Amino acid sequence: MTKLERTIDAIDAANALDPREIDGHPEALLYGQRMSAQVARLFPNANDILKIAARGQHIERWVLPRSDYPDGRTGYLTWRKDLAAHHSTRVCELMAAAGYETEDVDTVGRMIRKEGLKRDADVQALEDVICFTFLTWYFAPFAAKHSPEKIQRIVEKTARKMSADASARVLKEFDLPSDLAAAFQSK
Repeated sequence: MTKLERTIDAIDAANALDPREIDGHPEALLYGQRMSAQVARLFPNANDILKIAARGQHIERWVLPRSDYPDGRTGYLTWRKDLAAHHSTRVCELMAAAGYETEDVDTVGRMIRKEGLKRDADVQALEDVICFTFLTWYFAPFAAKHSPEKIQRIVEKTARKMSADASARVLKEFDLPSDLAAAFQSK
């Protein structure tokens, strides 16, 4: 078994313990599989680093519930920062145990913490995968529960995080209403 296979198996084993389910599957496990599917589609020649960062981006997400943090933006941002630190630490531990070099482990940690977004190609590739995963599997259920104004804000935030190439691809691959598509056209 390769280092990559050992790491992915360890991430999946951790995520299989998620008590939350979507379509009869542990939520974090399904999310990781969906992220890997997007990596394979968007970056068919991806290296181990991107594959691991994508698969482990939400490792054990349920251990830090949003409800444990204060309401409001400050509580939300603190929760997100703590999640990123947890995800990074856990994936880095699993990579080290599988035999990855410190440089690769550190790179994945930085990617998961989104350090260097818009400046670092590795971090940007992961962010593009995250955005495509959201748009493909999570946007429609999200949109069904929120106001048009909130949906517009979320789409605009998503578009701002994406690379120009990824934004152009969104316009080709998704049939978005003109008001939402406009967020991806301004790149």
